[in-house]
Amino acid sequence: MPELSHRRRLLVLGICCMSLLLVSLDNTVLNVALPSLRRDLGASVAGLQWTIDAYTLVLASLLMLAGSTADRIGRRKVFRTGLVLFTLGSALCSLAPSLGWLIVFRMVQAVGGSMLNPVAMSIITNVFTEPKARARAIGVWGGVVGISMAAGPMIGGVLVDTVGWRSIFWINLPVGLAALLLTMRYVPESRAPRPRRVDPVGQLLVIVLLGCLTYAIIEAPDAGLTSPLILSFAGAALAALTGLLLYEPRRAEPLIDLRFFRSAPFSGATMIAVSAFAALGGFLFLNTLYLQEVRGLSAFGAGLWMLPMALMTFLFAPLSGRLVASKGPRLPLLLAGVTMTASGLLFAAFEAEASEPLLFTGYVVFGLGFGLVNAPITNTAVSGMPRAQAGVAAAVASTSRQIGQTLGVAVIGAVLAAGVRVGGDIDGFVAASGPAWWVITGCGVAVLLVGAATTGRWAARTARCTAARLEAAGTAPASAANHQHRTT
Repeated sequence: MPELSHRRRLLVLGICCMSLLLVSLDNTVLNVALPSLRRDLGASVAGLQWTIDAYTLVLASLLMLAGSTADRIGRRKVFRTGLVLFTLGSALCSLAPSLGWLIVFRMVQAVGGSMLNPVAMSIITNVFTEPKARARAIGVWGGVVGISMAAGPMIGGVLVDTVGWRSIFWINLPVGLAALLLTMRYVPESRAPRPRRVDPVGQLLVIVLLGCLTYAIIEAPDAGLTSPLILSFAGAALAALTGLLLYEPRRAEPLIDLRFFRSAPFSGATMIAVSAFAALGGFLFLNTLYLQEVRGLSAFGAGLWMLPMALMTFLFAPLSGRLVASKGPRLPLLLAGVTMTASGLLFAAFEAEASEPLLFTGYVVFGLGFGLVNAPITNTAVSGMPRAQAGVAAAVASTSRQIGQTLGVAVIGAVLAAGVRVGGDIDGFVAASGPAWWVITGCGVAVLLVGAATTGRWAARTARCTAARLEAAGTAPASAANHQHRTT
């Protein structure tokens, strides 16, 4: 990739952030529209889960493939294709005649989405090569999530209340087209000097693992935990996981290089991403149904209530990026763990839904914690991988996020479906959703404990040892040494 001017680098960052805004805005807007979808299409709680998880499931399954393909044939080329597919999928979603077709078209969106965020992150990684500049760029990247969380409920609420739920997909069309034109004009092409080979068996095992696990979790409340159907899908997921663990180490260039997980910071970033985004997926799913179905608010009113959480994410994501650049990932991760745990406890132990001041506080505290967690996840995961494999590195971080969100919606929705009748009174919802809030609290505790364990001196030693082994094997993460002093 040729050396770019500072202004051109910022422009590329802005274009990449547009793709993140496109995907993130779509998810936050859709959450506000869930009750309208339920009424218009006759969806059950499981059906609402599938409108979200069909997207995140396909996304998580294909991110690795998209990242390695971008490294091989060209990042701009794959990024451009992703924009086309995502925009087309959005147009199809707006025309969906039934819930089944909406889920299918959401999967088309996801195929395009899998080519956007990880590839955009690999472009950023190759454009911003200096560690501090990269950390600041990732902080801006994380801030876009806050913008989408702030704008999504508001925009979605207005559109759903005035035009209808189909209009929420229209807003992707102008943004997608603008990003496509700017990409063709300003984003430089780049490839890895030695891209990885395709791993079709590993790809198939990932799809089977995630698909079967998600299906078993979502459908368990209706079918029963011990039903032959659920046990079959759970067994298939376990078999696929076993296959991955046995098959991937045998390949010279696997889809998932398990050797990188010997580094505690890299493994920690992956586990924290799953936990944090599981908490986010469950948090948004619960509160969307609660505010509209139980409190009886309009979509716009629900968006206003969620605004404090979104604003905190918007404000603290860039701050987290600056903290990572100056002090390393430990401080923002610990603060994120504490605040996300505190927010979960407000709902789980103090029934924040029944008190408006506590409800407001819970939203503010959760948004603060989630804003802090994104930058250290991305920076640690990307910094510990070779620049030449930046697409795969970004895909690992993005896959962890999507797996977390998929499992969060699946598990929280299943817990809720087992104990609440949507449309019931506040007291009934508070009682039935208590176990779900304890799950979210546990996710916050996981962020805190894993963050503390994987950012200390012991963790730094494991990263150095892993880097040495990989260097001896000829696949050393060149930038690993550059970030390890930040973890001590």
